[in-house]
Amino acid sequence: MSTPVVSPSPDSHTFARPTEAVVRHLDLTLSVRFEEKKLIGKAVYDIVNQTGTDAIFFDTQQLNVEHVTIGAPEVATEFSLEPEDATLGRALKVKILPDTRRVTLYYQTTPDAAALQWLSPAQTAGKEHPFLFTQGQAILTRSWIPVQDSPGIRFTYNAHLKVPEALMAVMSAVNPTERSSTGEYHFHMPQPVPAYLIALAVGNLVFEPISERTGVYAEPETIEKAAYEFAELPHMLEAAETLYGPYEWERYDLLVLPPSFPFGGMENPRLTFATPTILAGDRSLTSLVAHELAHSWSGNLVTNATWNDFWLNEGFTVYFERRIIEALYGSDYAAMLEALGWQDLQHTVAELGTESADTQLKLALEGRNPDDGMNDIAYEKGYFLLRLLEEHVGRDRFDAFLRQYFADHKFQTMDTERFITYLQEHFLEAGAFDSLQVNQWIYGVGIPKNATKIDAAKFAEVDNFLHLWISGGVINKNATKDWSSHEWLHFIRQLPREVTSEQMAALDNAFHFTQSGNAEIQAAWYELAIRHQYTPAYNAVEAFLTEVGRRKFLVPLYKAFKETGQLSRARAIYQQARPGYHYVSQATLDQLLKS
Repeated sequence: MSTPVVSPSPDSHTFARPTEAVVRHLDLTLSVRFEEKKLIGKAVYDIVNQTGTDAIFFDTQQLNVEHVTIGAPEVATEFSLEPEDATLGRALKVKILPDTRRVTLYYQTTPDAAALQWLSPAQTAGKEHPFLFTQGQAILTRSWIPVQDSPGIRFTYNAHLKVPEALMAVMSAVNPTERSSTGEYHFHMPQPVPAYLIALAVGNLVFEPISERTGVYAEPETIEKAAYEFAELPHMLEAAETLYGPYEWERYDLLVLPPSFPFGGMENPRLTFATPTILAGDRSLTSLVAHELAHSWSGNLVTNATWNDFWLNEGFTVYFERRIIEALYGSDYAAMLEALGWQDLQHTVAELGTESADTQLKLALEGRNPDDGMNDIAYEKGYFLLRLLEEHVGRDRFDAFLRQYFADHKFQTMDTERFITYLQEHFLEAGAFDSLQVNQWIYGVGIPKNATKIDAAKFAEVDNFLHLWISGGVINKNATKDWSSHEWLHFIRQLPREVTSEQMAALDNAFHFTQSGNAEIQAAWYELAIRHQYTPAYNAVEAFLTEVGRRKFLVPLYKAFKETGQLSRARAIYQQARPGYHYVSQATLDQLLKS
């Protein structure tokens, strides 16, 4: 498994030249310095010089590379940092020999490294100890490790970390379950992974097992709530394996991070990083966990070769996620998620423009930040293509195809063109590829007209309730007593644009949306409140924006302020909240609020 698997697809988002010289294994040694906001240490690479070249190239960003050696024993070698690219950082060129098998890079991170978020004690649940976490996707790992930072380059790794003795370190690797008395931790990742899936967190953490193969890490103040929320995790794992084959990573654990984490979850192998905004207290938002678990196959096991092929990670994962949810909670429940996803897709296409090239599944991101392509096109348009294929051949045959796809390509990468070839050779009969308009789905703009029609029966009940309220002001609370967060989200989304502040107040008094403990409901309601200038919710909106760093929630709320002539209010809140956001959120919002 240590043999490198290198994508033949050219990757415009890396300086690495893997067809010449490529990394195979990393030994990482780091000291975590909270007082300096730095990681200090070395990265030792086993490499393969595939062509006898005299140089190997790494990606770096905001790193101080101090010196470089080759071989064992180590011998100093020449290295240079190329001019900086605003998006990609700087290429590190290291002189090697035809027979070089090892390269050692001594370096330090800088306090503003994009992947690293250093949190003060006040930004944690316990308010006593600092916290550090990394977020590498898409091309930020190069800001904390000098690395060949392409999803098409996979390698194994070990790590040795020294952290303050009061804290625990965990990684996307084989992890400890108890704190070390010395502050030293050793990690091992035997399966080859791309750089973006190397992850680190350091904080006042404890571990709670859920089953023999699953468990959760969190701060002591959060662990009980997290363990309750994720109690169904073993059943999710069993359902996933039943669908698409063995789980190849031994353990599946979750880490609940502080609220500044910019995403809902990140599928780091063996250890999903998760936002605390899914701790709703009623297990209503754990479809996110099913999504990150599904990535253990689509994304981690079979990885998009470049970020232009991002839909191969996310479209497959959304499909898999909804199949897991259906297996656990039934088809009606899964249909609600499908309908909400359809709404998200339509909204994203409308925002981007129906003729925008960014609505294609196969993207063209050269010269741009790959983060630009991480939206509902990859997730939901990708999902609806796979849903179309399932409808065409039947679920049993489609499941068999996916099981074979994961088995044939495990620990490898896949690009769009090779997937199309595989699809035609192993799945679609002659003529079906064209009749289903697969090329239009992948290379065309907008949403093709043969998309699957959505029928969520439970939403019909919501629509009926909404009609009665709009037509007669009737609020029958008994009719909503069994609603899930998905039904409430659909209800809020379907409220008419001309709803008045008085009507919003009536709904708020009846259902307490402003004070909801469910982040999805809060975010949807707060956007509506901003757009209708329902000021009784503004204090709660400001508190939410100050406490939560999840970009999915932040962008619509700040955008609503901006689009309703309340930009000065948005900027005032952002000025206060920005230090608590991760770089990923900051970069998006800096651009949004600059004018």
